Parts: sequence; structure tokens; C-alpha cells
Amino acid sequence: MARRTSWKGYLRLSLVSVPVKAFTANNTSETVRLNQLHAGCNSRVKYQKICPEHGELKSADIVSAYEYAKDQYVEIQTDELQKIRPHSDKSVHIQGFITPEEIDPIYHAGKTYYLTPDGLAGNKPYALLHRGMIDGGVVGIGKVVLSNREQLVLLRPVENMLVMTVLNVAKKVRSIEDVSGEIEDQEITKDELELTKTLIDASVLSDFDFDSFRDEYTDTLSALIQKKVDGEEIIQAKDHEEPKIINLMEALKASVAAANTGERKMAPSAKKEKSKPAKKKMAPSRGRKKPAARKKKSG
Repeated sequence: MARRTSWKGYLRLSLVSVPVKAFTANNTSETVRLNQLHAGCNSRVKYQKICPEHGELKSADIVSAYEYAKDQYVEIQTDELQKIRPHSDKSVHIQGFITPEEIDPIYHAGKTYYLTPDGLAGNKPYALLHRGMIDGGVVGIGKVVLSNREQLVLLRPVENMLVMTVLNVAKKVRSIEDVSGEIEDQEITKDELELTKTLIDASVLSDFDFDSFRDEYTDTLSALIQKKVDGEEIIQAKDHEEPKIINLMEALKASVAAANTGERKMAPSAKKEKSKPAKKKMAPSRGRKKPAARKKKSG
């Protein structure tokens, strides 16, 4: 199955240009989306733009504005926004390279793209840039125009390809000092620290496999949807028992003893068999009562 490209352009470093294609790494197909219906007639709820004085508006009747004071607005025209936006320069301009430790993951904005060479001409310079970054132990900082606005991005080698992650600029991330005052200094004894280190060492995962972790809420929701389609009864899930607050040293000793009973491996909940998400069209199972369909009521 051919993958759809999200963006095409160039990686530019000084006078070197590498033609690349970008594929989004975010897989939205795993998300289960619920629709809102009117409980009375089961019609889909619509969201309309309403003016309190003139009722429903068309898109042509709506303008953008900024509230610079209470109930005081300055209107911003579409052509004015276009003037301040950068031209659609199809290039990732690499500003320079840093060590991975110099940029904390807290600045990652949540959008990541896989970059691959675009055509035969891009294969060799792409491979050279990829290998050079690995050998140098560095990642790149660049700027690129995405969605009509300039974005700061992080470039890093992952396996055999380059990966581009959109970054938040520093001003868009709350400073840690804003909340660090909530933490009080604590007196830590040598015995407490030694037990904590022992517990951490005993809890190291010997066969860590990130792929084995699942979005358990989505899996459970998909199973609930299938049960509803099949007409089965939904049983209330059990709540987790609230942890009891006991003596810290006794808790550490008990935890170390439990961790040392065997080699630390992946938690059972993380190794559950992958469940298939509910499909939009699912036929009720034979031999079971089909639930009443939520059809739109007429009249």
C-alpha cells in the first residue's frame, strides 16, 4: 500500500540541498471517535455559527478580530494575514547541530514526520547527512514552513532514516520554575536512599519492548462498542484499590522483597494480546439478540 506524503521539499545545509519527502508518523486511525446525537430523535448534533442579533451566519459574513481591551476589537483581514506569513518555501533550513541532551523532550510539539529521499538524486546526500549525524552524535535544529507558518523543527537519525519533529519555541512552554515552588525540600537518610536505589535496580526491565504497550482505554472502548453491537450486557469495571499509606521504610523493604522474587520483566498488563479496534460497520453475531438500532426519528 502506497503511503501518502504530507510534504515535499529539501533539506538545506549551507549550499547542500537534499530532496526529501515527509510522511506523518502520527497514526490517527487508532483513535476511536464518538458522535453526538440528540437523545430525543437520534439526529446528529450540528454546530452552527450564530450571531445573537442576526441568527445563523454564513462563512462570508464572519471576520477575524483580536480583543485588545474589554469588548474592543481590531479586525484582521485575510490578506493582511497572508502578508505576514512567510512564502511557501519548500525547504527545511538547517540552522546548525547540537547534542541530543541540549534540547529537552518537553519542547516537542507532538507532530513528527519520517523523511525519505525524493528520487535517485537525493539518495547519496541523504545517506551522507544521516551517517554524518550518527558519527558526530548530533541532531539538527531547523526551520520550515508547515501549514502556512514557520515552524521550528528537530532533525535526528532514527534507524536508517531522518526524523523531523516539530518543536515549541521556549515562550510556548511554561517554565519549570512556575511550579517548582510546590516541592518542599526533604531530609533523606542514607538507608532510605540505599533502599530506593536497590528497588530501582531490581525493577529494571530486562526485556523492555515499547511495541507491547497499548492504549488500553481505546482497546477497552473498542470492546465495549463491539459488545453493544452484539447486544451483550456491559459490566462495570472494577476500580483499582486505593494504595494504603504505610511507613516509608517498611514499604521500601516490602517492595524490594517483591521485586527480588524473580527477574524483572514486562508487566502482564503491557503484554496483553493486541485487540482489534471496532470497525465502523460491524454485523451482529449470530445467535445473539440484535440491539435496537438508533435510527433518526421522522416527524
